[in-house]
Amino acid sequence: MVWASQTGFARQLAGHTAQSLRDGGCRVRLRALDQVDAALLAGTRKALFIASTTGEGDPPDHALAFLGQVMRQAPALPDLQYAVLALGDRSYADYCAFGHRLDDWLRRQGAQPLFDTVEVDNADPAALRHWQQLLAQFGDGSIQADWSTPDYQPWVLQARTRSNPGSVGGPVFQLCLQPADGELPVWQAGDIAEIGPRHAPATVEQWMRAHALDTQATLADGRLLRERLATARLPDTLDGNAPEAIAAALQPLPHREYSIASLPSENHLRLLLRRQSHPDGTPGLASGWLCDHAAIGARIDLRLRSNPNFHPPAGDAPLVLIGNGTGIAGLRAHLRARIDAGARRNWLLFGERNHAHDFHFGEELEQWRRNGWIEHLDAVFSRDGGPHRYVQDALAAQAARLRRWVDDGATVLVCGSLQGMAPAVDAVIAQALGSQCKEQLVMQRRYRRDVY
Repeated sequence: MVWASQTGFARQLAGHTAQSLRDGGCRVRLRALDQVDAALLAGTRKALFIASTTGEGDPPDHALAFLGQVMRQAPALPDLQYAVLALGDRSYADYCAFGHRLDDWLRRQGAQPLFDTVEVDNADPAALRHWQQLLAQFGDGSIQADWSTPDYQPWVLQARTRSNPGSVGGPVFQLCLQPADGELPVWQAGDIAEIGPRHAPATVEQWMRAHALDTQATLADGRLLRERLATARLPDTLDGNAPEAIAAALQPLPHREYSIASLPSENHLRLLLRRQSHPDGTPGLASGWLCDHAAIGARIDLRLRSNPNFHPPAGDAPLVLIGNGTGIAGLRAHLRARIDAGARRNWLLFGERNHAHDFHFGEELEQWRRNGWIEHLDAVFSRDGGPHRYVQDALAAQAARLRRWVDDGATVLVCGSLQGMAPAVDAVIAQALGSQCKEQLVMQRRYRRDVY
């Protein structure tokens, strides 16, 4: 069971898959793709791969070693049977590209697919259930309990403030949340908050009226049907109007992921998110719920997901943080962790539109700089007409400093926009350090990204 993961989700699914196979009587070896070599593949009879796609159809960063060292060897694999679960987001042009690239390569080496590649769009639970059903051909053939069912914990929205009033960009909000039971769980800088979104109450009531349903209809457990509908995909058609039958057929809404901007030591969980809008101007599902519809004091369905690929580096070696827009959320958590650890050699490069409106956490960051917790702070604003328009321009202008920091053992973390910023920063790093040095940083886990 092999995984290639950028944010930790593929790794999580690989663990679930391995456990399902073991429960069915199979012996399973679980490996990251960078732990797989040609000899291991040649000696394996059955292999399952769960592969994420990042960037512009790119493999996860840690998978580059496999591409460079194994795929270039082109070993013959006539005895290998395999299957691929490809994770992606259909809104991007290169949907599931790395999973398909891996599948194509295995076929060219003579390996035999057990079944067609299974594509998963944005953690679609139906696709994951299909993958789980296909696993029934292994072991004793039993299908294990569904491990894609949401398991959210109840949190409470304590506060919500607009972070960029007057901005020409989309509204950005800071949210402060607390667990409903009062006990704050543990997480690290770089971890993810998975939010279970809800439809606006007016949306649910409108849908129920359109299908001639009583808006006060109740279920056997005493809950209102509309409460169950709020967290589910609203179907286009119904087979009858019995509340219990409707509820039983509902599929949960897909979760949304947000970088956590705070640490448990701050006694709350803080998010920074931009309200997304559809072409007709209506807000996106999750951002609309969190920014517009959820009242202060409302329940928020939330679960934490560890994101080891973006956890802080060990020790107090130099740290370069690069990001734009709401990507500053994850970077702020890293800076807070560095302050807690007493590590002062931090360099932050951040880009947004206007200094006056879009410098998220700006006063706090400037205070940290004055107090010596940020050694260099390069904030650039594309609409202000400064010498550098984008964060990649500021990085290119400081190429000599980047080389010095890398020579001193720095780790580089990038968080923010997949379109524009991340590939442009990657190109600057390759130009400043050389492609070979950049690849070495990736292999050493000293250059990592959390982009979306």
